[in-house]
Order: sequence, then structure tokens, then C-alpha cells
Amino acid sequence: MTNTPLTHSQQLQERFGRQVAARLAAGAAELPYEVTERLRAARVQAVARRKPVSMQFAPVLATAGGLRFGDERLGFWSRIGSALPLVALVAGLVVIHTIENDRRASEVAEVDAALLTDDLPPAAYADPGFVQFLKTNRD
Repeated sequence: MTNTPLTHSQQLQERFGRQVAARLAAGAAELPYEVTERLRAARVQAVARRKPVSMQFAPVLATAGGLRFGDERLGFWSRIGSALPLVALVAGLVVIHTIENDRRASEVAEVDAALLTDDLPPAAYADPGFVQFLKTNRD
């Protein structure tokens, strides 16, 4: 077994596994011999089929310019590629802002056109008596 330090999640997994194993071992004492032998054989097969997990970590170095992963150095094209999503996002937001402003202007123009081409003068809409008239004629 290796002497590598375990992370917190690995420690929790290890503790849970030991608790489950202890609970199963306590219940196995009451089982008949044939059942315990089949369980032992199944455990041996499960351990034999287990895939070893190998995790490789790149060293993270803190530098004055920020984090650098291992010996990875960003070249010119890598920096352009990293900045491209940000440029696309800003361009998209500008396009959305422009389209929304045009849509709002169109809606205001439609309302103005409807008010100016209506039979009533625009001052009638501001009259409080006209609002009361509309409320009573709605019924």
C-alpha cells in the first residue's frame, strides 16, 4: 500500500467502506457456511475485477502573473484563443442591446402612430373624465 496522503473525500470514502465492511462482517457470523463461502468467492472476484484508479496531477505554481499549471506557457495563439470567447460575448451583448433598442423604438412608434391616427385627439387620453368614461362603458 502506498503512503500518499488522502484527501478529505477519500478519507470519508475510506471510513464509509470500513463501516460497511464491519456491518457486513457482524451479520456474516449468523449466516450458514455455504452462504459465507459464496460471499467470500464473490468478494475475491470483485476485488480481481476492480479497476485501479490512477490520478495524475499537474503541479500548480503561483507566480506574480497568476497561476501557471506546470511548465505550460501560453503562446500568442493560445492567448488569442483564450480571449476569443470574451470578445464573442461582448459582441453578442452589443448586438442584443442594439436589437432591443430598435424593437422598443418600433413599439413606441406604433403607439404614437395609433394615437395620432385615432378619431380622438391625444389630449382626450390624458383627461381623467375620459378614463372614467372608458371604465363605465366597458360593462
